[in-house]
Amino acid sequence: MNQPPTLARRLGTFDASLIGLGSMIGAGVFAAFTPAAAAAGSGLLIGLVVAAFVAFCNATSSAQLAAAYPASGGTYVYGRERLGPWWGFLAGWGFVIGKTASAAAMAMTFAAYAAPEGWERPVAIAAVVLLTAVNYHGVTRTAGLTRVLVVAVLLALAIALAAVWGGSGPDFGGIIGEGLLAHGWYGVLQSAGLLFFAFAGYARIATMGEEVREPRRTIPKAITIALGITIVIYSVIAITLLGVLGPEGVAGTPTPLADAVGAGSMAWAAPVVRVGAAVASLGALLALVAGLGRTSLAMAREHDLPPWLSAVHAKYKVPHHAEITIGAVICVVIAVADLRGAIGFSSFGVLLYYLVANIAAFTQPADARRYPKALQVAGAIACVVLVTTLPPLSVGLGVLMLAVGILYRFLRLRRSQPSA
Repeated sequence: MNQPPTLARRLGTFDASLIGLGSMIGAGVFAAFTPAAAAAGSGLLIGLVVAAFVAFCNATSSAQLAAAYPASGGTYVYGRERLGPWWGFLAGWGFVIGKTASAAAMAMTFAAYAAPEGWERPVAIAAVVLLTAVNYHGVTRTAGLTRVLVVAVLLALAIALAAVWGGSGPDFGGIIGEGLLAHGWYGVLQSAGLLFFAFAGYARIATMGEEVREPRRTIPKAITIALGITIVIYSVIAITLLGVLGPEGVAGTPTPLADAVGAGSMAWAAPVVRVGAAVASLGALLALVAGLGRTSLAMAREHDLPPWLSAVHAKYKVPHHAEITIGAVICVVIAVADLRGAIGFSSFGVLLYYLVANIAAFTQPADARRYPKALQVAGAIACVVLVTTLPPLSVGLGVLMLAVGILYRFLRLRRSQPSA
């Protein structure tokens, strides 16, 4: 029997870490603090700690599983191997629907900063088409462009922080505001769910496991590096925003970092922040399209998606049918959805994905374990809790799309059964 074509292993620790970092230091760092502050006020600081801990639990599960199963598909593969085909399908479907919405959100955020008024949707669609073409021409180009984007974003963030701290600086007395728990624990947990959306990019490293050199060593290391750097950056920015704008000020603007810079004596740096936000969104979108293509490839190989999507380009060694299809679906979402709805819907799918990852990692034998089981238990429980804090409409749409996926697989399995 012929083996299915495989992808080329071209990524080392540095490039894999950058892909994860580029996925996390995206639009979330510029926009996620606004809804988090609206939900929890200064309690978003607790929410950030909770989100970081949940991200760490999920990251260790992903790293442990990726070291044992270094193939494209991430938790779709892990769920199938450890728990069975249906669990793998739920993870893969959750990833595809959630991250498709997330990719649309990244494109819309880019357009909000870069497009003339009234042209946001066409510019967002154009960005998706352009970056899908970049991914189509090979993973080394994806890693190369990601490197440029990450450097540009980190430079913009450094300028923003320097502008704030080099001026009057944040007022630490105003950080707490009415109190960390003024909005209650529900608000804090809701802010954690919203901020978790901005952390979730480390999965991109695991989904590209078939293209990483020495995956058993490289993937866990790259995930740890990318997540650690992101946690530090997010913490500094959260403290800075609350210190300059206060909880109500952060909640009242869609561009809190740009406003914080503009409020100081170095307002000239505000346009730099806006450019950084646009570039960050492109970096996250680039990595999202790559990860979605690889997960769709893995699912198509098992016929959980149409087999046509499993094609690998003879020259560029990428899942070109999957990437073109994903790009087209993202464009459709952009045409019909808004940013807030896309983020909420994305969180539902991503948390489902990591729930399966934690359960799968919990079942691994002792010789494959890298982290204690308590982290996987905590991660699984946290995923369920954070889902309950999402807006009801997001949960309802998520359940509906989950039902559509289950029905598709059920009917496909029935058709494949031999007649009596």
